[in-house]
Amino acid sequence: MVITENINRQYLIYFGISALILGFVEAIYLIDESIFARFLGRINPLIAFSLVIILGFLLLAILISKNWFVIYEAQNLKWLIRYAGLATLLGIIMALVDLRVKLPSDMNTPFPQSLLFYPAIGFLVEIVFHILPITVLLLITKAMFKDLAVERIVWICIIIVAAIEPIYQTIDMASANHYPLWAIIYVCAHVFVINLLQLQLFKKYDFVSMYSFRLVYYLIWHIAWGYVRLKLIF
Repeated sequence: MVITENINRQYLIYFGISALILGFVEAIYLIDESIFARFLGRINPLIAFSLVIILGFLLLAILISKNWFVIYEAQNLKWLIRYAGLATLLGIIMALVDLRVKLPSDMNTPFPQSLLFYPAIGFLVEIVFHILPITVLLLITKAMFKDLAVERIVWICIIIVAAIEPIYQTIDMASANHYPLWAIIYVCAHVFVINLLQLQLFKKYDFVSMYSFRLVYYLIWHIAWGYVRLKLIF
């Protein structure tokens, strides 16, 4: 009974966050229909986010049923200061790289829409770049290597999944053909470290902690610096 209540609470937290995200998406869509077009094309963002939320629920339900990960678990929040500080430092370092390299002026969603956009898109990224691939990889790897310890399988999958977003970012950056090689290599390594730290949080704590790390990083890099950089660089 206690286990069932705990699982139900986790699902309630997930759908609570999801409802908030859908509210953000609706508000942004009413302000400017084109904001999500860069990521979703012509797909209605409310439909896209609703489908991703449902997918995320199904995938997280699998992870919970296997006792691999959890959505939320009450815990000591000392990690918050430590990891929030780390996310802040990574955001500041990336801003310094931006000063040197000068990334595109339209890279960030403008303020104040950014306050709603980045929590929403960050949630979608967590499902697409983390929850989906790690669930699929774990199921496949566990089926193929039944004698391998679950702990080892989880870490193998974490390292592989942590590489997905940096590869995507690197291809996008390299296709521009005007960034120095050192900047492309650094961004790849930088994004890999962020993803690895997030997935470590997911394993050690829960989904909410992993998502919170991204929110702090986005607050520094995309929201605060995204506003300041237009006045300093352009």
